[in-house]
Amino acid sequence: MTSFSDEAIRLGVIKKRCENDFEFFVRYFFKHQKGSKFVFSWHHKRICDELMKVYRGEVTNLIINMPPRYSKTEIVVKMFSAWCMVKNPRSEFIHLSYSDPLALDNSETVKAVIKSKEFQELWPLITIKNNKDSKKAWGTEQGGVFYATAAGGSVTGFGAGRIDEFENGKFNFSGAIIADDPLKPDDARSNVKRESINRRWDETIKSRRNSKHTPVIIIMQRLHEMDFCGMLLADTELKWSHLVLPAILREGSDDEEALWPAKHSLEDLRKMKAKNPYMFAGQMQQQPTPEGGGKIKREYWNFYEDHTEVMGRCSMFFWVADTAYTAKTSNDPSVFSLWGCEGDKRLYLLDRRRGWWEFPELVRETQQRLAKYQVNNGIYIEAKASGLSLIQSLRQKGVKAIPWKPKDYAFPDDKVGRVNESMWPIANGDVWLPDNGVVNSVTGEVIDWSDDWVGEHERFTTDDTHLHDDQVDNTTMAVSIWQYYSKR
Repeated sequence: MTSFSDEAIRLGVIKKRCENDFEFFVRYFFKHQKGSKFVFSWHHKRICDELMKVYRGEVTNLIINMPPRYSKTEIVVKMFSAWCMVKNPRSEFIHLSYSDPLALDNSETVKAVIKSKEFQELWPLITIKNNKDSKKAWGTEQGGVFYATAAGGSVTGFGAGRIDEFENGKFNFSGAIIADDPLKPDDARSNVKRESINRRWDETIKSRRNSKHTPVIIIMQRLHEMDFCGMLLADTELKWSHLVLPAILREGSDDEEALWPAKHSLEDLRKMKAKNPYMFAGQMQQQPTPEGGGKIKREYWNFYEDHTEVMGRCSMFFWVADTAYTAKTSNDPSVFSLWGCEGDKRLYLLDRRRGWWEFPELVRETQQRLAKYQVNNGIYIEAKASGLSLIQSLRQKGVKAIPWKPKDYAFPDDKVGRVNESMWPIANGDVWLPDNGVVNSVTGEVIDWSDDWVGEHERFTTDDTHLHDDQVDNTTMAVSIWQYYSKR
């Protein structure tokens, strides 16, 4: 028979472990709530690590993208909220999801954990106030609040975090805004519904933080290039820490691996992809692709691993640029890229700069980047309004800037036609990109943009439903110039 003192010691050990180890807290209360063990994978540990950074104040704004039914709600909404109430019962949360019933069900689960016998025998002083005990809004006796509603619902009168959560240079976690799948998959194709949820961020949600240090956690599957996550990442006002967990790790490589084999094997995932590539790209791989895309497939590209060697192979170098006047992130950014030609055999992408700059900044950025290299054929700039202005400005500074028009290089005038012309040398293995992680031998920078380059090409559509095509324009310009000079 277990004595009272033995039981007290056991509970004391469990209490300490729960308070000091969030993963243990998840395992302990999941087992008591569900009656079975939580099948922890490495990606669950990554999520826990990111949440602890938020709790410690190391990360204020966090986005996690991952497939549905991979335990995101269980860990981020239910268990993290309950654990934070243990650490600070005065915490104030706002929880949003795409529907009221789902948000209220999550709220009820958090409350059920706190009311459970297992919780109360560890923290008997943390209780729910009798006069604040509904699914939509409830609170603790210590002043904590949990408010749950649909992402499009009213949050008037409620706030997250506390105004005194950062004092004397120290952060004390006091709650957060947690949005879990704010957009329903069926609504992602509707511009009206998608943009309505996106507008809620600036119009309502953002202002519900009680201090600028109050964390915001967004966890969702990707549904569209400009879904809630895409909108936030394009907005430069706040800095977001971004954790992406695709269902297939290293997709397209020789060492593909399932993110959570206990949930879906690699074979299962490949079958899902074959059945519905559009759904799979967004919801499973977190790389939303417009329907009708995929003209330039990921597997068409070749990649090199030695920047110095490739530079040595090239007999001609040139820059191309697709430019914009403004720094508005809702518009296409400006992109300029350096290419090298190995005669008429291969075309190599060597460098890329992409960003949203006002025109004077664009001129400086372009000039400074070009100055790092000695290229023998100048920079070719699409001859449109902002491009013509850039050409004039660069020429005044002694840069060899050349207007580019498709007809001058025997290329079609329309964008889709230019993509069709460029697709063949890419599919034939004649256009090479640097692999992610390759060191630029001129600048010393580690290249981390190859996946972005490939992804934009893969998302290009013939009906102009894709979000950006500035890098695609760079490719078509480069191919036209390379082929033109190769034939001379």
